[in-house]
Amino acid sequence: MDIIKSIEHEQLKNKIPELRVGNTVRVHVRIKEGNKERIQVFEGIIIKKQGGGVNATFTVRKISYGVGVEKTFLVHSPLVEKVEVVRVGKARRAKLYYLRDRVGKASKTKELVGARIETKEITLKEDFTEEVSVAEEVVAETPVTEVTTAEEIATGEVLVVEETIVPEVTETPTEEAPVVEHTATEEAAPVEDITSEETETENKTEE
Repeated sequence: MDIIKSIEHEQLKNKIPELRVGNTVRVHVRIKEGNKERIQVFEGIIIKKQGGGVNATFTVRKISYGVGVEKTFLVHSPLVEKVEVVRVGKARRAKLYYLRDRVGKASKTKELVGARIETKEITLKEDFTEEVSVAEEVVAETPVTEVTTAEEIATGEVLVVEETIVPEVTETPTEEAPVVEHTATEEAAPVEDITSEETETENKTEE
């Protein structure tokens, strides 16, 4: 692609209105007055289309207070906000110059009865901004994994972090042997019996 064509391709609009000669349209144009900006509406009949690419234009004619007024607009101009179709007219010519010699009702094209009044748009360039933004989000979300080679570790360029794994020790409950507690009364009872028997034997011997 040539440099000039590539520059012109960037200036093209993504969508342009479908224009047909003979239709009555309403063109919304941006007008700057000092620091203010407003939109002016120009309504008339499309009498011709010419040019192609960035230089594509269409001419709209209307009669204002008995005077014919014609304006030519660039299709891809950023000043043209939008184009609305008001009336669908019959036309069998590409240039409707004969309307300049007509006066009154004859200066308008005949209306095409039963035609749908709708503003259609032609897509010239697809909008890739949404796809690019989605791709950037996917790239941002994917984690980055760093792969270290043995040479980098040997040269000391990469810090190697060694993790020590400590095995988990589970404690098993041990069964404790029952503890037998001896009361002092049980141990002392047989001692008293022995002393009493000794005293009885001593008394017998003395007698």
